[in-house]
Amino acid sequence: MTDASMGNSAEYANAGAEALGRGEAARARSLFSQAATGDAVHAVERLLAAEPRNLLALIQRADFFAAAGDARSASAFYRMALRSAPQSGVPHETAKELARARQASDRYAADYRSYLLRSLADRGFDERRSSPRFAQSVEIVLGRKQIFLQQPKYYYFPGLPQIQFYERDQFAWLDDVETATDDVRAELMGVLGDPGAFAPYVTGHANRPHKEQMGMLNNPAWSAFYLWKNGEVVPENAARCPKTMHALRNVPLARVRNRSPSVLFSLLRPGTHIPPHNGLVNTRLICHLPIIVPPGCRFRVGNEEREWVTGKAWAFDDTIEHEAWNDSPETRVILLFDVWRPELSDDERKLVIALFEAIDAHSGKKPEWEI
Repeated sequence: MTDASMGNSAEYANAGAEALGRGEAARARSLFSQAATGDAVHAVERLLAAEPRNLLALIQRADFFAAAGDARSASAFYRMALRSAPQSGVPHETAKELARARQASDRYAADYRSYLLRSLADRGFDERRSSPRFAQSVEIVLGRKQIFLQQPKYYYFPGLPQIQFYERDQFAWLDDVETATDDVRAELMGVLGDPGAFAPYVTGHANRPHKEQMGMLNNPAWSAFYLWKNGEVVPENAARCPKTMHALRNVPLARVRNRSPSVLFSLLRPGTHIPPHNGLVNTRLICHLPIIVPPGCRFRVGNEEREWVTGKAWAFDDTIEHEAWNDSPETRVILLFDVWRPELSDDERKLVIALFEAIDAHSGKKPEWEI
C-alpha cells in the first residue's frame, strides 16, 4: 500500500476515532496501524463494521474498489459518503476528500450515461426523435431526474395518467387561441395602462387563519387580472378584452359552479420566483398562452423545465409540483385558463360537478377557491 492510495494514516485514524467516540480512539488507531503495515482493506472494513457512516472510511473503501477496477462498487461507496455527509461543520481535510469523492462519482455517472446511451443508440434510440416518455425514463434510471406525481391539495380523481406537460397536438382548439395572440396582446396592453387593474394573485381571507404562502401572500410581484374567476365571468374585465374572450369560445373550460374556470392574465414582475407548489384538483389541466415573455423566464413542472415562447401555448397538470422564475429585468405576462382533462368522460365530468355542488350546498357558502 502506498501513501497515495491510503492518504495520511494519522488523519484517517483521527477521523475514525472522532466518529466512534473517545472511548474507541485507541481501537481506531489500531486499525489504521494495521493499514499502515499492509492490511488496508481489512482495516477499513473493520472500521466500517463499527461505524458504517464514517466518511473517510467510506471514501477509502471506494478508492480500493476503484484501484481494483470495480467501478460500480467504487461509485456506490462514493455516493454513500456523499449522502452521509452533514450539510455544514465538516473539517477541512474531510471536505477535501468529499470534493474528491464528488468528482469521482460524477465521472462514473458520466461514463455510465455515455455507455448506456451508446448501447441504446445501437438499438435505434435517438434522444431527439425517440419517445420523450422513454427518454425521461432513462434520465430517471440515471438519477438525473426525480419522479414527481400528482398531489392535489383538495380533490384526487384516481386512475388518471401522470403527465407533466401534455403534447400540444392533443388540443386542436389551442389553434384559435394561439392565432389570437396579437389581439390578446393589444387588449393586455390597454389593461397594463391602468395601474390598479392587477391585484396580488395570492390573497388571504378574513375568516380564515393566514397560512404561510412562501412570501407570495398579498405580494404584487405575482399579480392577476381576471376575465373569469371561480366559475363566473368578471363582466367589467371581460368587456375590456372582447377578442380574448372570443379566442376562448371553443376551449373546453372546466365549468364547475363557484369554482372554475378561472381565466386571467398572470403577471410576474422582474426577479420574482414562484416557489414550488401543487394545485387543487387533478380533474383539470392548466393552459398558458405566453403574451409578454422577456428572455430569462422559466417554468418547471415535475422534472421538466421549459421557457415560455410568445404565442406558443401548452397544457400541464398543476397538481404535479411546479414553479416559475422571471430572471429578467422586465415583466412577464401570460394568459392562463383551466380546462377539463381529456381523459374524463362526459359522465365523469357531470359527476365531478355534482360532487362539488353537493359539497357547497352542505356548507351553504361559496368555497374559498383558487386556480
